[in-house]
Amino acid sequence: MATMKELNEALMQYIRPASFPLAIKMLENEEGIPEKTRRPKRDMGVAMPVCQAVGVARRYGWALALDRDDQLCPMGGITLGFEVAKETWLDGSFAEGPTTMEKEARAKTAQCLCRFDHGKYQILLMAPIARAAFDPDLVVMYGDSAQVMRMVQACTFESGGQLTSTASGGADCSEIITQTVQTDQCQFILPCNGDRVLGMTQDHEMAFTMPASKIDTTIRGLKLSHEMGQRYPIPAFLRFQAQFPEGYTKLLKHLRE
Repeated sequence: MATMKELNEALMQYIRPASFPLAIKMLENEEGIPEKTRRPKRDMGVAMPVCQAVGVARRYGWALALDRDDQLCPMGGITLGFEVAKETWLDGSFAEGPTTMEKEARAKTAQCLCRFDHGKYQILLMAPIARAAFDPDLVVMYGDSAQVMRMVQACTFESGGQLTSTASGGADCSEIITQTVQTDQCQFILPCNGDRVLGMTQDHEMAFTMPASKIDTTIRGLKLSHEMGQRYPIPAFLRFQAQFPEGYTKLLKHLRE
């Protein structure tokens, strides 16, 4: 697999993201946490949801590790396997969402949430890829729709076909982390409300994820598709003759007489 340095160089050359792409890894215990990794409660005095932690890491350039006590969001806790997905939540009995949503709808949404087995992992580790001192399970990058389009083109360049993603408008941490790991496929991610409110993700941003197994093919796809002319920033077609108001046309004719 390509090194994180090689991946970072490719993304900086071909995509130019405005925030740090992140390496993410799920750990079974604390032994794999690199030195100088920050812990939200210990080092910042607060617990935070996954989306906020991602926002901190990708904007500040920090390495972060979260355990159950560091992680504040119930959905984040369930998808990471830090919390038990209780039957009263899975069957829609517990109304954590909009009160107008019917029980059956709540149950369907809850059961669609990707989640790791409870207790399988103890730590969520993340760091900018340029300084990640670990082999990631996946990489996530935020960008505008054109940048994410380029990533889709890159990851499908060798295999062909289409990239399929899912979205519910909520708990995008399950799509970014759990779904990417479980499917072992790249994903384009629609940021959820929490990611926008607490992670400070902007309206023009969306996310793209790569499992570790797809990093090499995506780097090659970026390079080869760039050489074919699929580039970012998207080249604008400017080789046309402009049309001016009639007054401008008459003025130019007058100046040239």
